[in-house]
Amino acid sequence: MNRTASLIKSAFFVVGGSMLLASCLGGGGGKPTSVHPGAVSTATGLAYNDEDNNGFMVNPYSGQPEGPNLVFIEGGRAVVGSFEEDILNRRDNLERTVSVASFYMDETEIANIHWLEYLHYLNVSDSSREVYISALPDTTVWEARLAYNDPYTDHYLRYPGFRYFPVVGVSWVQANNYADWRTQAVNMKLLEDSGEELPETTGGRIPLESGVVLPNYRLPSEAEWEYAATALIGTQWLDENQTHQRLYPWDGHALRNPYGKEMGYFLANFKRGRGDYAGIAGKLNDGALITSYIYEFPPNDFGLYNMAGNVNEWVLDVYRPMSFQDFDDLNPIRRDGYLDEVKNPNTGEEYYNSDFENNPEGFTSMITDQARVYKGGSWKDIAYWLSPGTRRYLDQDSSTSTIGFRCAMIRAGSNY
Repeated sequence: MNRTASLIKSAFFVVGGSMLLASCLGGGGGKPTSVHPGAVSTATGLAYNDEDNNGFMVNPYSGQPEGPNLVFIEGGRAVVGSFEEDILNRRDNLERTVSVASFYMDETEIANIHWLEYLHYLNVSDSSREVYISALPDTTVWEARLAYNDPYTDHYLRYPGFRYFPVVGVSWVQANNYADWRTQAVNMKLLEDSGEELPETTGGRIPLESGVVLPNYRLPSEAEWEYAATALIGTQWLDENQTHQRLYPWDGHALRNPYGKEMGYFLANFKRGRGDYAGIAGKLNDGALITSYIYEFPPNDFGLYNMAGNVNEWVLDVYRPMSFQDFDDLNPIRRDGYLDEVKNPNTGEEYYNSDFENNPEGFTSMITDQARVYKGGSWKDIAYWLSPGTRRYLDQDSSTSTIGFRCAMIRAGSNY
């Protein structure tokens, strides 16, 4: 072999070796990524997935799987808070600038058919009878001493015609239990579809490292819910400019659709006025005396249905009137009474729940560490409560015919 041929051969091996190394590191200029981590560790040089030498196992990963019914909500900066007139003079949702990380949210409210599916699997699983009974919605929420709502008490949850109406009579605690069950059910289906088997060493838990499973379904935080409902992604103009804020999940101050064949029809299911839930026969406008089909009204700019009206929705946050005097401006949430305790830690005196018997001039309220926020307005609420910034609260074990929920989920492996 002459000198020229020898040099060419050497160069070939150098280039070929570099290409092989780049391939091992996952491409992209030789830089490893989560999807293409390469064949060897960039920290130790040890081979991945080397079973013969008990090597570190790096499972295939192609991104977070798509969860049923979930819509991607791109995070970012937003001014949240109540843009409505504070008719109760609470000042409990002041305008403020926050950033919310990207996440996923259910396209619709959880419906009766979804809850019946949940009850079915609890009933046929190893769950105790007590677990099943504790998951039953309170159908008596429809009862009223001065109204004949008996048919809803008997039929609303189980009659097939109401399958895709939002489930009600569900407490905050029950909603969280449903989210836990849903996480397990969806992930077991994903594991089955992947052809993988559940490792015996994990105690029944599907390892996050598998790359197969989804993060947990859960209730959205109040900030996430409000951010998703307002959907200001639809008001973007040029570079980081928003042309306007929104009072409702749609543009303008009107409650009726201003466009096309649906012009004049209401954009949400709510109580139009005293004793007026839907209009007059022959021209029922919002079309619902009670709750409505979960896809009934146009979605907002994130593709979410009924973020105003139909039913109020539980969120994760504990309620405090002073929630936003002090807050974290990145992914804010109130988990408990931190900085706004129910009791004075020095004197033990209750701020919110005065002893009325011994202090007749005091007051009582439901504000405790079990008071949870709900938002969005319902079929039984006036338009004021349709504004995403308005907020109310109820004990986490309570339920009504006007409160339902939808789930959310983090977008894992993302920095925005």
